[in-house]
Formats: sequence, structure tokens, C-alpha cells
Amino acid sequence: MFSLERWQEIFETLNKNRLRTLLTALSVSSGIFILVILLGISAGIQKGVESQFEEDATNRISIWTGTTTKEFKGLNPGRYIQLKNADYNLLANTYDDYLEYRSPIFHIWGGSVNFKTQSGNYRIEGVYPDQQFIENETLVSGRFLNLSDVETASKVAIIGHQVQKDLFKSAPAIGTTIEIQGINFLVVGVYSDPGGAREENRIFIPLTAAQKVFNGQDKLRSIAYTVKMSDDFDQAVALSGLVSNRMDQDLRQRHNVAPDDRSAVRVNNTLEEAKKIYSLIATIRGVFWFVGIGTIIAGIVGVSNIMLIVVKERTKEIGIRKALGALPWSIIAMILQEAIFVTSLAGFVGLFLGVGLLELISPMVDSDFIKHPQVDFNTAMTTVLLLIVAGALAGFVPARRAANIKPIIALRDE
Repeated sequence: MFSLERWQEIFETLNKNRLRTLLTALSVSSGIFILVILLGISAGIQKGVESQFEEDATNRISIWTGTTTKEFKGLNPGRYIQLKNADYNLLANTYDDYLEYRSPIFHIWGGSVNFKTQSGNYRIEGVYPDQQFIENETLVSGRFLNLSDVETASKVAIIGHQVQKDLFKSAPAIGTTIEIQGINFLVVGVYSDPGGAREENRIFIPLTAAQKVFNGQDKLRSIAYTVKMSDDFDQAVALSGLVSNRMDQDLRQRHNVAPDDRSAVRVNNTLEEAKKIYSLIATIRGVFWFVGIGTIIAGIVGVSNIMLIVVKERTKEIGIRKALGALPWSIIAMILQEAIFVTSLAGFVGLFLGVGLLELISPMVDSDFIKHPQVDFNTAMTTVLLLIVAGALAGFVPARRAANIKPIIALRDE
């Protein structure tokens, strides 16, 4: 029940000890402020890491090969392991039930591309249609590759948004012809990529056309798959790890590569990497919560000590109240109300200052590993509840002490 007299008493008590109240409130508000800033930074780190994974599908398995560094089965080191179409077909057929998207890849690094008077060097990739989803590409205009393009080795190209800006400026690109290494290709699509200009400096063409036109025969530079996801993240990670490990073993057996020769065959599982990084982020967030709550506890101890002093100063007053019939719960409520009010008011100041600072600097923080640090609604509500609990804890011991004061002893207090 609202009591105007009780609130007047609280404000009178605080007003009599302004400096003490200010210093106590400062310890609490600084604790909440530090906690909010730390949680905002951890949220920014998570956004930055997630943006890195957005560049490609999170559940991607990528396969590269290189030169052997160890002798195996009588074969000398220094052999280059060349991926071929047969390797892709073997893995795709063997693990078909577990795969979502798949594409062999034939690279041409720094391919010369010309359109009228404009020219540039870009990465040319011969791929399958599924590469759109593996790379997480979004079409700006036109279409992506289709099966017909692959089957007929059509000379069609899908260019990145950055390539369009370089070669076509503001002119439309769809339906025009560009020269790739002196060979004409029809532009049928323009894509954008979450990775930005670096990822949009590529041109996709059908794998069959790339191998035929650029004398690639049946050679591949890499292979990319995505595994089917399930609602259980840990289960999806386990499946992805199992598939990638078996693919690794199959390729090593097929090409006679030592089991521990990581230079010759490399199978990268982004889902496993994502789990490791997300676990690290969770640990960082836990450390930040620990530091922030530790700071708040220091503030709570300060409030509790101040309330003990208040109880000591008002011992005679409390004794008179009890002598006049005040119940213990009313004494407890009086002390708790003052403690919760001081803690909550100071905490809200720290909360608003922390959120305000994050909102101010958030647009200016946009690096690879930390982006737009902010505190979401759920975190803000958690800190509000933390304030209320902190205030109750700060006032509990002083309130119990006040409730246990005997009137006769209190009235003798000087």
C-alpha cells in the first residue's frame, strides 16, 4: 500500500545525508554502467563473428588439396594431389543422403575481363548452380546458373555487384557480352554477397564451360558441400564432423596420402568452427557477467553498510515505533523500501547512461570482429530485475537488525 508519509521519511533521510547518499548511489550506478557496457561489447563481438559466417553457408564443408609432405606406401613426398570430377562424384554419391547443396569448383585467379573500353582482373569460378546457396549469394538482377547451362557448357556468366560497378558503371549488365580471357560470355545475372566488395569481385560460369574453354579437362581446384541441418545444433555439428572426417579418409585412401599429412588434403568444416567460436563467445559473455556482477556486489555491500548506519542512527526512533505497536514486518518494509529505492534509482541512472553511450558509439564501431555493440531488450530487463534483487539484498540484513531491536533497549540509546 502506498504511504506518502513513508516516502517523505525516506526523502528526508536521504536529504540529511546527501554526500553519503551520492557516494553510495555512485557505486551502484557505476556497477550497472560497467555491466551494460561489457554486455554490449559481447553482443557486438557476437554480431561481428556471425557476419563472418554469413559470407558463406554456416554448414559448409570445403575441400582443398596441395602437395604431399610425407612418404606413404613407397611414394615420395612432393606429389601434388589433383582433385578431379571423379572425386566430386564419388563423395557426392557416397554421402548423398547427408548433403544439401554441392558444387565442384574450377578457379582462374586474376582472369582478364573486358567490356568495351573497361577492363579488370577478377577471380573466375566454374561451378554448379548450388554454389549460389553455398556462397550465400543474393541475386540483384537476372538469374543464376541452372542445370541446362552446365549440361550444354553454355558461355553464360553471373557477375558480382562490384564487377558490375567496375565494368558497367551505372549501365545495365544483363544481356550484354563480356570477354573473359578473350572468350565471349553472356551476362545473365548479377549477385550481391554478405562479404561485400571482396566477395563480389568474382564471376561465376558453368563448370563444364570453364573446363572446356580454359583447358581444365576434368581438373578441379576445390569442392564444396553443405550438410543437412537439424533443429538440434549439437546433432548437426556431430553429423557434419562425421561426414567431413569420412570424406577426408576417402580422399586420402583414394590418392594414397598419409593420414597425418594435412598439407596434401584439407577438409574444413565451418559448422565445427562455428561451434568453437560460439562457445568462446559464451565464455566471454560469462566472464563479462562475472566482472559486472562483481562490481554490482561491491555496490550492494556499500548500500548495505550505509543502511546499517541508518538503522544505528534511527535506533531510538525504531524503538518508539515498536513501543507504539509497530509490527516487525512494517519496520522491515521501511528499511527495505529505502534500500531498494536508492539501489534502483542509482541503477537506472547507470543503465540509461550505459545504453545511451552504446547507442552513441554503436554506428561508429564496425570492424570485422565487433559490430554495432548494443544491449537488447531482454538484457535490459535482466538488469532491471537484478537492480530490484540487489536492492532487496542490500536492505535485508539492516532490516532484520532493525526488526530485532527491543523497544526498552532502543529507548535507552543515546
